[in-house]
Amino acid sequence: MEQHSGLETVIGGGNPEQADVHFNASIEFEKNGRRYEAVEELRQAASCGSNPEHMFRLAYLLDLVGEEQEAINIYEELTTRGQPHINALLNLSVIYEDRGNLNAAEKCLRQILDTDPTHKRARLYIVDVRSSTDMYYDEEIARDAAKTAAMMNTPVTDFELSVRARNCLKKMEIRTLGDLLKVSENELLSYKNFGETSLVEIKHMLTARGLRLGQAAENSQVSRVHQDRYDELLNHAPEQVLKQPVSSLNLSVRARKALQMLNIQTLGDLAIRTEAEMMGIKNFGSTSLVEINEGLQAFGLELRNLDD
Repeated sequence: MEQHSGLETVIGGGNPEQADVHFNASIEFEKNGRRYEAVEELRQAASCGSNPEHMFRLAYLLDLVGEEQEAINIYEELTTRGQPHINALLNLSVIYEDRGNLNAAEKCLRQILDTDPTHKRARLYIVDVRSSTDMYYDEEIARDAAKTAAMMNTPVTDFELSVRARNCLKKMEIRTLGDLLKVSENELLSYKNFGETSLVEIKHMLTARGLRLGQAAENSQVSRVHQDRYDELLNHAPEQVLKQPVSSLNLSVRARKALQMLNIQTLGDLAIRTEAEMMGIKNFGSTSLVEINEGLQAFGLELRNLDD
């Protein structure tokens, strides 16, 4: 079967009568199970005019015969018109969901529900898409947690440290990266033979990974406070939104690194933080703060106010 881009097909001319002739011929072919011939007749119909029903039927049959990309091109053209084709939006949402493009699928369905909130099929489909979205986000969070756990269990001997620094850490029974994050600068410096040079060396190694000394101890102290804040936040925002990964915000590299330093993985983790906490991160400036605030607002969230 000859390949077509789809967009070439839908740029019709000005002969609606001839378009109807080809459309009727396609119906006869389809009745007899001759889908490929029906597709060719519908291509001819689309090239003679721009009847949305002709184009929709073409996209529908193209999807059935395996020409999915051409079908998508036509569906997308139909859904960007002044009056979007409802069935094209429905079918396009199904294809997007099958391809894992859940945001695009939900956008199509919302476009229907914005004009017809009671549309039964759109309401059923959007429940399925959101269920798939929750599953996807849960898996992503689980993967991130597994990566973090693996990194915390990395032996300090795997890092390029001097013999003196390694020996001191060994004598202090600091065996993993997670162990190292539990101690402060003062605790290291108080150990015999541990000097400023070794401290600078270790801090440099941690900073390169978005980490810092004492981080784990600080996190354990504030975890209860953050949990209380999160519980309060659940009264104002859906849990499925709070569980979305911060990658949904499409932040700049600098802002993403700042969130990594605080081990912020979801929108809920971020929304329980205050502006003061964010501004306290090294190299985190007002531009990054504005970026994060705007990203949260798109999801109906905001950084926690100290008065809350």
